[in-house]
Amino acid sequence: MSEVIIRGGTMILTVDPDSHVLAGDIAVKDDVLVQVGGDYTPSTSDYEILDAEGCIVMPGLVQSHVHMCQTLARGRADDLALLDWLRNVVWPYEASLDRSAMTAAAQLACTELLLGGTTAILDMGTVHHTDALFEVARDAGLRASIGKAMMDEDDPQAPANLRETTESSLSESARLCASWHGSENGRLRYAYAPRFVLSCTDDLLREVSTAAAKAGVHIHTHSSENRDEIAEVKRRKGVDNIVHLHNVGVTGDNVCLAHCVWLDDNERELLRDTGTHVLHCPSSNLKLGSGIAEIPELLAEGISVSIGADGAPCNNNLDAFVEMRLAALLHKPRRGAEAMRAATVVKMATMGGAIALGQADLIGSLEVGKKADVICVDTRGPHVAPVSNPYSALVYACRSADVRHVVVDGRVVVRDKTLLTLDVDTVLTSARGQAQAVFDRMK
Repeated sequence: MSEVIIRGGTMILTVDPDSHVLAGDIAVKDDVLVQVGGDYTPSTSDYEILDAEGCIVMPGLVQSHVHMCQTLARGRADDLALLDWLRNVVWPYEASLDRSAMTAAAQLACTELLLGGTTAILDMGTVHHTDALFEVARDAGLRASIGKAMMDEDDPQAPANLRETTESSLSESARLCASWHGSENGRLRYAYAPRFVLSCTDDLLREVSTAAAKAGVHIHTHSSENRDEIAEVKRRKGVDNIVHLHNVGVTGDNVCLAHCVWLDDNERELLRDTGTHVLHCPSSNLKLGSGIAEIPELLAEGISVSIGADGAPCNNNLDAFVEMRLAALLHKPRRGAEAMRAATVVKMATMGGAIALGQADLIGSLEVGKKADVICVDTRGPHVAPVSNPYSALVYACRSADVRHVVVDGRVVVRDKTLLTLDVDTVLTSARGQAQAVFDRMK
């Protein structure tokens, strides 16, 4: 369809600089927004109407830290701290993934994400089969920045299948970047993804910094998530995590650091001064026992913060509504009831994610001329009604199951809670079978 009209939204949250709350229609031509609010009359006979009565209409949710490849390990790595979680379950699982299992994991992840209103992600794969992630995101209609995990450190605790040479890691990353970055009308992008300091040599990190800058792409890694991780980095490198990353060139406005739970004043200053982005994953940090990132303090210092669900083995879902609610509630006992207002959290989950992904000029708000990534969230359920404040409803009451319609890049991918791009029953059957095969191989 050349035009999509989202008709009769009860409340339209623009999440633009003026934070307008409007009513009426949203009109899309091709892949961009041409009207936000008011009444719209189609200009051609080639159009589709989405009924948004009773809905909050808003920008699509942007999750800035996801591992689609891990979805088949949901429920398989519970009650473990980070390093044991990686070494005992997640790395052996990733090493056992073949291309078919990777495809099934990505399809399951895309199904959950899109049905739950997430329209854009920053994703880290594993060492192999990254093309499969791109292919599934392409077909599912998700907006995705994806990178292969890079692991060139000779770590005897990592499976042999995940250990690579510096040269091969850089070469494969460059190939993937050349193949996929900017494809599908710019909907798919590449991001270099060194796993974390303990998995990567200094030479690799320096080369990643240079390669990403040359290609004009982002860097996506983990940092300062767990106290044992931080202690090991300090033992090996002689400095704290963020300081080491800065020393090898991995800070800046094209760098996204997941977690950042344990930071000292010097590290916060580095993040602020370099414009490095923090990716907040509250469920993951709680479940792994890692801690609670000091998000109100980071925001007060002007540090960019966005939200992600992380992966199914440490969450155990990819639900942005769960992450919004936790992000709002976690900090109130420590910093007071006003520490994280609902409107602040909605902005983190939309415009904050767009900023982290380097796409704030394209997505994250509903403004004429921007890409049409839009969701409609039904507020007529008894767990939401009555709605007096749309931000409060979204953060404290709504669920991912309330998402009625999803539009990505001007294409309707979810209509009336039905995914149009993947067959859900087929995806679930494949996921169950492939998960069993993967874990059978691990025995």
